[in-house]
Amino acid sequence: MEKLLLLGAEAIAQGAIDGGMSGIYAYPGTPSTEITEYVQNNKIAIERNIHRNWSANEKTAVEAALGMSYAGKRAMACMKHVGLNVAADPFINAAITGVNGGLVITVADDPSMHSSQNEQDSRFYGKFAMIPMLEPSNQQEAYDMAYESFELSEKFKIPVLMRITTRLSHSRSGIKRKEIKSENPLTYPDDPIQFVLLPSNARKRYKGLLGIQSSIEEAAEKSKYNKYIDGKDKSLGIIACGIAFNYLMENYPENNCPHPILKIGQYPMPYSLLDKIVNECDKILVLEDGYPFVEEQIKGYFDKSGKITGRLNGAIPRDGELNPDIVGKALGKEVKQFFKIPEIVKNRPPELCSGCAHRDIYTALNETMKEFGKQKVFSDIGCYTLGALPPWNAINSCVDMGASITMAKGAADAGVRPSVAVIGDSTFTHSGMTALLDCVYENTPVTIIIADNATTAMTGGQTSPATGRLEQICIGLGVKPEHVRVLTPLPKFHEEMIKVIREELLYEGVSVIIPRRECIQTATRSKKEQRVKAEEVTQ
Repeated sequence: MEKLLLLGAEAIAQGAIDGGMSGIYAYPGTPSTEITEYVQNNKIAIERNIHRNWSANEKTAVEAALGMSYAGKRAMACMKHVGLNVAADPFINAAITGVNGGLVITVADDPSMHSSQNEQDSRFYGKFAMIPMLEPSNQQEAYDMAYESFELSEKFKIPVLMRITTRLSHSRSGIKRKEIKSENPLTYPDDPIQFVLLPSNARKRYKGLLGIQSSIEEAAEKSKYNKYIDGKDKSLGIIACGIAFNYLMENYPENNCPHPILKIGQYPMPYSLLDKIVNECDKILVLEDGYPFVEEQIKGYFDKSGKITGRLNGAIPRDGELNPDIVGKALGKEVKQFFKIPEIVKNRPPELCSGCAHRDIYTALNETMKEFGKQKVFSDIGCYTLGALPPWNAINSCVDMGASITMAKGAADAGVRPSVAVIGDSTFTHSGMTALLDCVYENTPVTIIIADNATTAMTGGQTSPATGRLEQICIGLGVKPEHVRVLTPLPKFHEEMIKVIREELLYEGVSVIIPRRECIQTATRSKKEQRVKAEEVTQ
């Protein structure tokens, strides 16, 4: 079969396409964005007309994917780990309704918080929902698991969670493709009421979910992704989950690890294999990227004497992503640094792009706020959050998607005047619209600045349902038209921006200011593409 050199995220996308997927639903979020982008540009996906547009947020993505599954088709929803918080409601309930066509929810966790506000581990959500989970150790397994996961979902008639982490998603390796499967035909659920979670039916469905747990556990016990690899030196047994197995084997390039290894790639945990390694070995080292998910469970199940080590006892750092050096150190190996890290790739503070419209907005906002005092600007999550850093120091919060408007509302309710929210155009449609509705409902005195750069800039320039119609959305939600103000954030309009911001800060009601100018990155990219096309035509 054909071989491809793919990112882990791309391997999942290719596996899902080859596995017969009919639709993918996602909201962009690092490190998961490339899964959907790959499908959007894939020749087979285009020929098959696989659904591949962005969703307004992660909740709508899971719900749409569940709807496609209801119709018998295979669907995938993708997001980063904090996006699963947004999608938690349909995610948990989908396990109770069950599915018709295979439904896979792929979540990319970000240990070390390279581009996130926390390190949460999505495996806890999978356990909470009581559904099968897959965790690949390399790109080939990412492809294979995506390819096979729809059938696993259809076998048990419940969703499957695929969990990856940043390093696997964004590193590249060769993968071997399998034969392309046909898409499912339209069919309807055998039980016509299974998707109706009225309490009487939900209780019945929940008992059904509980009833299949032993079968799901048995499947994990027999899974080819869970493997016991024997070793002569039983002084230590190593449990390696997902990509941690890859890190472990990098310390033994000749495949000569002397200790028994339990590789885990499918959950619920394989307790018979865990029994075997815990009983055979004097000590256990648990290697897992993220929270001590396995370690906590087996400490309670097996261990009262400190035999099991890992993140909880400090053998592995409690936070941050794993790497081969951390694993080598935990194994007592000497870790050498052969090369110095070049200055260009060292960690360095991020900043707003040169020429970014947000710079002009914050300059005008800061100058206006001098009249009203500090600590009154609530921000949201996007590239504009960098306004919290010098030289602007313009914002005072960043909690979760949509929180800027609701936090500003709460502060206004407490008596803060003025109370200002800064949110991006994509984030506004993700989860800011309902917050605005709360403000309109009580005519709360807040000023909401929707920084409109016509794209989802932070994740590379994806489309947004807000593009070109923010004013209509705000007026439709009840904001008075005279208090929806559109500005062009350029230095030459600085005084005009200050005038408008001041007027709206003094207004005792809901006002929306929309500074609108295209993202400098997408504008530059667009000009470059146009130039290349023009050169091709002239040739």
